[in-house]
Amino acid sequence: MAKKLRLVSRGKERLPVPTWVIARTMGRVRITPKRRRWWRTKIRA
Repeated sequence: MAKKLRLVSRGKERLPVPTWVIARTMGRVRITPKRRRWWRTKIRA
C-alpha cells in the first residue's frame, strides 16, 4: 500500500500548473518546481 501511495504522489507531479496560478503570478510560475524526468531521478518506491 505504501509503495502504491508513493507512486501515485510521484505521478501527480506531472500535472500542469493551474491557469489561475499562472495568472496570479503574472506568468512567473509556469512549470511545477518538483517536476521529475524519468531518466534523471529514479523513484525510491
